Amino acid sequence: MPEMSPAAGSALPVGARDPRLDFFRGLSLLMIYINHVPGTVYENFTSRNFGLSDAAEGFVFMSGCAAALAYGPKMKQGLNWAAVRKGWGRSWTLYLTHMFTTIWAIAIVSGAALWFGSSVMLGQQGYQVMGSDPLAFMIGIATLGHQLGYVNILPMYAVLMLGAPFLIRLGQRSPLLLLLFSIGFWALSGLFRFDLPNFPQEGGWFFNPFSWQMIFSFGILTGLALRHGHRFAPLKGWLIWVAAIWVAICLVWVKSETIKAGVGEYVHHLRDLGVPFFLVEFDKTYVSLPRFAHFIALAYLLSLPWGVPRFAASKAMAPVRLLGRHGLQVFAASTVLAIFAQAVKQVHPAGFGQDSVLILGGLAALWTLAWIRDRIKQSDRAQAAALHARHAAPHAAGAAAATAEGKPHYAAAAR
Repeated sequence: MPEMSPAAGSALPVGARDPRLDFFRGLSLLMIYINHVPGTVYENFTSRNFGLSDAAEGFVFMSGCAAALAYGPKMKQGLNWAAVRKGWGRSWTLYLTHMFTTIWAIAIVSGAALWFGSSVMLGQQGYQVMGSDPLAFMIGIATLGHQLGYVNILPMYAVLMLGAPFLIRLGQRSPLLLLLFSIGFWALSGLFRFDLPNFPQEGGWFFNPFSWQMIFSFGILTGLALRHGHRFAPLKGWLIWVAAIWVAICLVWVKSETIKAGVGEYVHHLRDLGVPFFLVEFDKTYVSLPRFAHFIALAYLLSLPWGVPRFAASKAMAPVRLLGRHGLQVFAASTVLAIFAQAVKQVHPAGFGQDSVLILGGLAALWTLAWIRDRIKQSDRAQAAALHARHAAPHAAGAAAATAEGKPHYAAAAR
């Protein structure tokens, strides 16, 4: 699939890739891996240290954008079973991938306890239910009612893909309707705390799909606009200033303990006045308004046509784009590697040297996986093209012979 230079005002052909999509998805995957190995110096440089949102928002937004680009052309004439089946098939793939990563996470944590005597992780991140109620634990794992820490974003993504064909079609018919629907559904989810239930423990999913669908839908709207060569969010000077000021405020906010304390008191006061929590707090489950506003402002600034597109498409950023092109496989591998790295740090606490091996070595392994998959895909495409050429050659020769004899083409084909 060829990459296209992101020229302003040009429609993106079907089958082409905008390098910005792969770049930002790859960057999100890189930061997610680093964040999932807590306690290293490297996590101090990921996006969550400079604002209210983190790489998870970027991953879901880019997933919505990719879904619109992939499935949108199949629904230009309306919603159809082929498009729905594609989206639901992707959801099933996500479920199976989640099962794979969950099983490996359980195996790694169990291995650390069994062979190295490190049982700390068995008492954290949901693993403790495996020992206290193993039968309910297995039921919860299979039904997605019980999700382990650091292994819980794909279930939300799978649910979103069940609704993706309908959201995409709604966005094609009326971007405004999809915008209003996604914001309204997000608000209702926060007001009434709609969420999918946990089992066997109480509560709901950490990544609530009813709330995260808003970020996914904004990604869909962006992807639909990109396909037609225009922007979903218009290029306006005042919008740039508002986004830049808010991003700057959030940066100071997270870096100043004094401001954090003052904002905390103010939020507590607003809650006492009856303001809904999802409008003023910093809840990740329900995608609180401050988090969402920070991500959208940051995404808007990064979408500006001055510098970022060229940087994303540069040769130096090719390794990051490679990760993004194979997002699901890289994410699954990064999840398993991150749990392994956590176990290593528990079994053998060490300093910067070991952390560097775990982080940089893990990223190198993820890039190698993406590189191998890329080569396999290229080989498959070359073989398919060669096979097509071999099948087409006899038909072309027959047509030429029929024309030379003065007979219509279909006569030669019928012989």
